[in-house]
Amino acid sequence: MSAAARPRLIFVSQWYDPEPNVRGAAFARRLGELGFDVEVVTGFPNYPGGKVYGGYRIRPILKEMRDGVAVTRLALYPSHDASRLGRILNFVSFFLSATLYLTLFARRADVICAYHPPITVGVATVVTRFFRRTPVLLEVQDMWPDTLRATGMINSGSVLGMIDAVCRWTWRRVDHVVAQSDGFRRLLIERGAPPEKISVIHNWADEDAMYAPPGPRPEAFGDTGKFRVLFAGNMGLAQAIDSALDAAALVAESNPHIEFCFLGYGLETERLKARAQREGLANVRFLPRVPAAEVGAWLAAADVLLVHLKDDPLFDVTVPSKTQAYLIAGKPVLMAVSGDAAELVRQAGAGLIVPPEDPQALAGAVVQLASLDPAELATLGANGRAFYERELSFDKGTRAFAAILSELAGRRAGAAGN
Repeated sequence: MSAAARPRLIFVSQWYDPEPNVRGAAFARRLGELGFDVEVVTGFPNYPGGKVYGGYRIRPILKEMRDGVAVTRLALYPSHDASRLGRILNFVSFFLSATLYLTLFARRADVICAYHPPITVGVATVVTRFFRRTPVLLEVQDMWPDTLRATGMINSGSVLGMIDAVCRWTWRRVDHVVAQSDGFRRLLIERGAPPEKISVIHNWADEDAMYAPPGPRPEAFGDTGKFRVLFAGNMGLAQAIDSALDAAALVAESNPHIEFCFLGYGLETERLKARAQREGLANVRFLPRVPAAEVGAWLAAADVLLVHLKDDPLFDVTVPSKTQAYLIAGKPVLMAVSGDAAELVRQAGAGLIVPPEDPQALAGAVVQLASLDPAELATLGANGRAFYERELSFDKGTRAFAAILSELAGRRAGAAGN
């Protein structure tokens, strides 16, 4: 395809490299390889700490080339803590910057791909669609307002109702919606999104990091006599880690060789640490957050990988992104989530499934896995990796995105020709 024939794509995401994000530089580069002229529109990096990254200073606009992709950074209010006001200012400020840039200053595009959350990104692209007639694909990674309610960020019924109305309005007005699971698709249809405009594309893992040699065994896991259950990632209200601590307490006396390890950080981490210390949970360890490139070594050194979310209807339709990373790591998965995420592990034959927030069931499953011989554990891990490569890979997912985006860009070209 000649450069002149390449459809111009604007990818809008409030978070982008060097911030951790499901859709980062690898996604943008891949869309370029698949035939698009890509511009990323994002904010100044400040997630997850809420502080602007070193080397950046907030200004109205900054254009840079990052990893071979044209990136436009727009001003926002940096925040990512427990402050509701800070989060609101963070979302609204980027919405205003993105709307202004996309409608007045951006080069005309053939198609826009927008990443939600937050829904304000979707609203900005709908406004742009109205003024510039650019087709929009909206990827829905979080079901708002359900996520806001489930995580406790917003409890006001009237505010949640208003956000729900904005979401429904947005979903109906974009040209296509990509959902991360079949459950998300069902919810979107129930809430008024046209079924013919919704596709399901499952998330993939950071394959560059996960396929790289894992490196030496982390020093913290030097004692090979332990059977380690590892949870890696964010530790907030949604993860309900207290239930995992309860399970650790249940197995501590009868199975002293079992250790529960928590790698990462979140709003709940310090409280959870204090609880474990207060209760004398010697079989619980908290490990600091590590760069994405190092996560693979920790996953490879664990015996079982834990996914846990609170017992909430929202999470029946959510597939936590760590699921794919765990599968590709080739280790048994202990899935303490119901619904779509559990179904993936069941289809893969990659581990055990227990109800969320059920310490007794979780403790029983850990003991059961610890009783398996190494060959049985290896089989579960190999099943998960084979399923990922067959059904959830980066190549399969990005090609599905490119097909939809090409169709939308073609519609615009056809309309312009008429």
